[in-house]
Amino acid sequence: MAGHSKFKNIMHRKGRADAQRSKLFSKLSRDITVAAKNGMPDPALNPRLRLAVNNAKAESLPKDVITRAINKASGGDVDTMEEVRYEGRGPGGVGIIVEALTDNRNRAASNIGAAFKKNGGALSEMNSVAFMWDKVGQIRYAAEAGSEDAVMEAAIEAGAQDVESDLVKPDIYEDAPGHTIWTAFEDLNEVAEAMSKVLGDPKSTAIVWKPQSEVPVTGDAVGTLFKLLDALDAEDDVSAVYSNEDVSDEDAAKYAG
Repeated sequence: MAGHSKFKNIMHRKGRADAQRSKLFSKLSRDITVAAKNGMPDPALNPRLRLAVNNAKAESLPKDVITRAINKASGGDVDTMEEVRYEGRGPGGVGIIVEALTDNRNRAASNIGAAFKKNGGALSEMNSVAFMWDKVGQIRYAAEAGSEDAVMEAAIEAGAQDVESDLVKPDIYEDAPGHTIWTAFEDLNEVAEAMSKVLGDPKSTAIVWKPQSEVPVTGDAVGTLFKLLDALDAEDDVSAVYSNEDVSDEDAAKYAG
């Protein structure tokens, strides 16, 4: 295990609007409903639901909204929802994975494809990108949760695989990335629970796609890439967007929306 200090420029760009936060709340509620539908409606007995609820709480989703989202799982409308993955390339050859939760696969494919096309990218075949990524567990803590050494020690004791600590330059981002702890796919819940006993509740826990390598992108291509990623994230059907760009802090600050 090794600690790193490296920014992820896309996920932490400054300027999140109120409309984006409203969309985030909607996505969090939908994730809770689908997780409850696909398992027990009790977070203690349903690991996926527990993750969804914890993420919602970390983003200050009201308790009554969480409860309604769980109860909604007993309704029939959620039966039509399905999870779909799309893969493509962005400016500079950046690999992009898009996870969607939709009740209309054709609409999702059309809108996501249009977002790629309008912003210098293109959809590609399934597994044309994902084979260069790993599906892993991710736990995120704010910078103030502890020093790099303290978080590293807690992660080692909990059985995590790696830690990245990004604790500076908050002027480029709406909030500093803080500490990111990586785990094996199957170990996420166990590691998260162990770390929470030492550091408190994390900002988020999730199963994510992590690239095995990154693609350098500079200049105007960065601006086009940011527009593409923002356009994908703005789609109602999209749950998450992953990309493997390597962008300098200077370009991130210059082209951040």
